[in-house]
Amino acid sequence: MTAGQGAQCEEFADICRSVWNTGLEQRRAYRRRGAWMNYVPQAGELADAKREHGWLKAAPSHVLQQTLRDLDRACRDHGTFRVRWRSKARWSPSFRFPAGSLITVERLGRKWGRVKLPKLGWVRFRWSRPLGGEIRSATVSRRSGHWFVSFLVDDQAVTPERHAMPDTSVGIDRG
Repeated sequence: MTAGQGAQCEEFADICRSVWNTGLEQRRAYRRRGAWMNYVPQAGELADAKREHGWLKAAPSHVLQQTLRDLDRACRDHGTFRVRWRSKARWSPSFRFPAGSLITVERLGRKWGRVKLPKLGWVRFRWSRPLGGEIRSATVSRRSGHWFVSFLVDDQAVTPERHAMPDTSVGIDRG
C-alpha cells in the first residue's frame, strides 16, 4: 500500500468512525424518547448528509452503509446503550467493502497479489494463503501502524444438519 493509499484509508476509517458515533447517538436519542431507529431511515439520512456535507463523499457509499449495518446488528444483539463509541484512541481503524462483485484480485507472484478496491485503486498485499472460493467482501484494517486487507470468501461448504457421530464428545472443558 502506498503512502497516499494509507492516508486515504485513514480518512475512510475516520469517516466510518464518525458515521458510527453519529448513528449511535441518534439511536440513543430515539430510545430515550421511547421510539426506535433502525438501518433503513439512517441510510436515507446518510444519503441526505452526503449531499449536505462534502467530506462524507470521500468514502465509498457502500462502506458507510456497511458501517450502519454493523451498528444496526450491534444494537440489535447487545442493546443500544451497551454498544460502545468508537474512540480515536481505543478503536483500531477498519472498514469493509461489502460488494464482492466490485473487488478484483490478481496474483503477482508466489508471495504477492493485488486487489482493486473502489476509490483506492490497486492495493498490493502479501498473499499468505489461497482464497479458495468466491470473494464476498474485503476488510481493510490497521494494526501497529500497518494496513492489512482480509477477504471473506464463500467456499460453498455446507454445515451438516446433523452431527456425524452425535454420541461422541467434541472437546473437553477443563474449567
